[in-house]
Amino acid sequence: MDNNQKIQLFENTSIPKAVMTMSIPTIISSLVMVIYNLADTYFVGMLNNPIENAAVTLAAPVLLAFNAVNNLFGVGSSSMMSRALGRKDYDTVRRSSAFGFFCALFSGILFSLAYTVFQQPLLKVLGANAETIKATGEYLKWTVSCGAAPAILNVVMAYMVRAEGASLHASIGTMSGCLLNIVLDPFFIMPWGLGMGAGGAGLATFLSNCVACVYFFILLYIKRKNTCVCIRPSMFRPDRSIVVGVCGVGIPASIQNLLNVTGMTVLNNFTSSFGSDAVAAMGISQKINMVPLQVALGFSQGIMPLISYNYASGNTKRMKKTFFFTARLAISSMALVALGYFVGSGTMIRLFMKNETIVAYGTRFLHGMCLALPFMCTDFLAVGVFQACGLGKKALVFALLRKIVLEIPALYILNGIWPLYGLAYAQTTAEVVLALAALVVLYRLFSGLEKRDRQREGKAV
Repeated sequence: MDNNQKIQLFENTSIPKAVMTMSIPTIISSLVMVIYNLADTYFVGMLNNPIENAAVTLAAPVLLAFNAVNNLFGVGSSSMMSRALGRKDYDTVRRSSAFGFFCALFSGILFSLAYTVFQQPLLKVLGANAETIKATGEYLKWTVSCGAAPAILNVVMAYMVRAEGASLHASIGTMSGCLLNIVLDPFFIMPWGLGMGAGGAGLATFLSNCVACVYFFILLYIKRKNTCVCIRPSMFRPDRSIVVGVCGVGIPASIQNLLNVTGMTVLNNFTSSFGSDAVAAMGISQKINMVPLQVALGFSQGIMPLISYNYASGNTKRMKKTFFFTARLAISSMALVALGYFVGSGTMIRLFMKNETIVAYGTRFLHGMCLALPFMCTDFLAVGVFQACGLGKKALVFALLRKIVLEIPALYILNGIWPLYGLAYAQTTAEVVLALAALVVLYRLFSGLEKRDRQREGKAV
């Protein structure tokens, strides 16, 4: 996509078309990512072994921790890039992308080394016990010890490619790895293949992430004359403006994901005290609920470059229209999905495990989780606006409110009042409060930007 095409998309294309151009590929790739995560759960579940299924669930916080790096250098650099595009500052776009890429690469290598050295104590922190520690360790050997760098790099490069409007290419890169994972899973997991169980799911994930990275490297080489995304070592010159611009958005986004890891670890530790059946059911419920969550996140990530560009160029009217069109579409969709999930929860859990104890647990867990969907969608969109505008502090406040102030205390309180089943309602409790706060903060933000524009118009006259 050359500079004229970028300007046309960001400045002149109709709001619905621009939102759909950026969001639909992002949503599709997000859904494919969820499907490949569900594929792990589905094929491991076909073994009818709760221990293997629990292993995938217990490992999830470590993989979620990758998102801390993804957001630090993916969200941070892409926000910086889109705002620089809005100012027509193409040198900053190139230097921001090089900074994000090489920092992500170094972080992935450090992640692998740290996990490998501290493997045994970390597995205990995750909630693995004598019966689940071996399977959990096998899964993490491939996904973290071997696979942290490619897992992080392919996501960060997708963010950077999307930042300049090439949402379709970003999604194709992500989906290429995901689809390969789905194909490889049964061969590596099932007894009629390699019979590796949870470890096979980890190996498939590692290989698929490597393939996604290769796609992006080839794409950037082919488009090297028409893209501002740069991963040349010579452009890795982190001066103060680049570091502050990327980290000002990226660090709060990273902390948000570290808090998500903390919340998931607390939840898994609570759940593990009720046995491996409860852990397996909680993991299945979470992954089913991730499908609509990824749609909501896809809308938020998809419109971020549009919001960033128009914020930096001073076009508040187009920025607001982009947000409100997306909000109406996304929130109404999440409300309908929540209703369908509540009615059909038992049927969906049974698709993954035929164990009736797990189905009974999972049905009640999913009832609580799905109620959060429309409220969480509102929160995702608000945080996406903050990140797009470089308002990292506001995004950080919302992250702290969600996990530290609201959700983690709710886990303790609701588990005490309603043991085990109350855990599934902690997220809903937090998201209702956050959605109300998001509406207030967004109203003030948009009002302030409109006042800024009126003052600029007055000075121009």
